[in-house]
Amino acid sequence: MTWSRVPAALIAAATLTGCISLAPDVQEPSVVSDLPEQFIYAETRGDYRPENWWKAFEDPVLDELIVQALRSNLDIAEAAARVEQASAQARIARASLLPTLDVSAGGSYSSSPLAGSAFGDLGGDAIDRIEIETYTLGLGAAYELDLFGRARNDFRAARQDAVATAFDLRSVQLATAAESVSAYFDVVDTRRQIELTVLTTDVLEDRAARTDERFQRGLVESFELYQVRQDLRSAEASLPELESALAAIKGRLAVLLGTYPEEVDQLLDRPLTPRLNFDPVPPGLPAELLDQRPDVAAAWVRLDSARLRIGARKAERFPSLTLSGGLGTQGDQPDGAVDFDDNWTSSLDANIVAPIFSAGRISANIRSARAVYDQQAAAYARSVLTAYREVDTAIEDYEEQRQRYLLIGAQLLEASSSLDLQRRRFASGVGDYIAYLDALRAVYQVEASLSSAARATALARLGVHRALGGNWSPGITPNELEMVQTDRSPHTDPDTPPGDGE
Repeated sequence: MTWSRVPAALIAAATLTGCISLAPDVQEPSVVSDLPEQFIYAETRGDYRPENWWKAFEDPVLDELIVQALRSNLDIAEAAARVEQASAQARIARASLLPTLDVSAGGSYSSSPLAGSAFGDLGGDAIDRIEIETYTLGLGAAYELDLFGRARNDFRAARQDAVATAFDLRSVQLATAAESVSAYFDVVDTRRQIELTVLTTDVLEDRAARTDERFQRGLVESFELYQVRQDLRSAEASLPELESALAAIKGRLAVLLGTYPEEVDQLLDRPLTPRLNFDPVPPGLPAELLDQRPDVAAAWVRLDSARLRIGARKAERFPSLTLSGGLGTQGDQPDGAVDFDDNWTSSLDANIVAPIFSAGRISANIRSARAVYDQQAAAYARSVLTAYREVDTAIEDYEEQRQRYLLIGAQLLEASSSLDLQRRRFASGVGDYIAYLDALRAVYQVEASLSSAARATALARLGVHRALGGNWSPGITPNELEMVQTDRSPHTDPDTPPGDGE
C-alpha cells in the first residue's frame, strides 16, 4: 500500500468505528415503572418551585448564613474536587477514541573495528574501522479502530461517572444548605429557651421566697415549699445544659460554614427574627423526583454507566484492529535529516489481534460488569423508593407540625388571658400575688413549648424541600454544573464530560 492511500484507508476504517455497540438496553426497575401518580398526603396541587424558598422567612441573617455555607463549606469543596477528578478521568478515557500523533528527532554514531568482522578482508590496510552516523526526523501516528465499541463504551461510562459526581455535588450543596438552616433554627430556639428559663427562674425565686414566708406563718404545708424549691433548682440546673447545647450548635454551624465558632458568634450577634411560613408546599408529581432529586439522578446515571461497561467488556471478546504509520527523513549528516525531497521515509502497519485463550478472564469481566449493573439497578430502585417515602413523610409531618403550632398558639392565648385576669385581680386587691406568679410561670412554659413548635414547624418545612430536592441552592443550576444528561435518557451520548473545555 502506498502512502497516498493511507488517508483513504483510515477514513474508510474510521467510518466503521462505533457502528457496533454491545451494551444492552437499559431496563427500568419495576419499582420505578410502578411509581404512583400522586403523593399520598399531598393536598396541594401544582408545580414545585424550590428557588430560594428560605427567603419566605424574611431573615437577612439566615440568607447570609446560607450564602456563606455554600461558598465556604469544606464538604462542598471536596465534592467539587471529585467532580474535577471524574471529569479528568473521562477525558483520559476519551483519548482512546482519537489517534495518537508523535514527533521524533534523533541522531546516532557508532565506530567498530573492521578486523575480525565479516568485512575484515575488504578494507586492506587503508581502512581499519567502520564509522556510521545517522540523523532522523519523523512523524508517527497510531489509531485503534473501535469496531465493537470497547473504547467508546468505556469513555461513555467514564463520562457518566463524571455526571454522577456532579449530581453528588448538588446533593452535598443541598445537604449543606439544609443543615445550615436546621442549625440556625436550633440556635433561635435554644436562645429563646435560655431567655424563658431565666425569666422562669426569676419567677420561681420570687415564688419560693413568698412560699417560705407563708410556710413560716403556717399558711402552707412543707410539701408545697419543697415542690417550689425543686422547681426552682430544676430550672436553674437546666440553664447550663441549654448553654452547652447552644455552644455545640454554634460549633456545628461553624463546621458547616468552614470557619471557627468566634466568627459564628459575630454573625449571630444580632436579633434573630425569622418569620414562620405556613404556606403549603406544592410537591408536584412523584415522577418529577426522578429528575429533581440529585441522588436519584446520580443513581440513574450510574446505572447507565454500568450498562455501558457491560458493552465494553463484551467487546473484548472480538478482534481489535490497530493502524500505525510514519513519515520522516533520514541522513548521514544533520542537514540530510531535513532533506525532504531525497531522504524521506514512510511506513504503514496494520495489526489485528483476536483473543483465543485468556483463562476465563474475559468471561469473568463480563459477569463482574453484569453484577455491578444489578447492584446499580437495586441502588436506583431503592433511591426512588426512599425519595417517594421521604416526600410523603415530610408532607405529613409538615401538616402535623403546623397543626401542633396552632394548638399551642391557642394554648398561649388561654394562658395569657389567665395571666391578665390574675393581674387585674391582684391590682384590685381581690387576687393573690402567688396566683399571679403561677399564671406568669405558666405563660413562660407555654411560650417555651411554642418556641419548640416553631422550630419543629420550620424544620418540617425544610424537610419537605429537602425531600423534593431540586436546585434550590442560590446560583446553582444544572447548566452551570455542565450536566450533560439530566433527562434520564441513557441513549443520548454527547461526547464531552462535565467541565471539559478541550
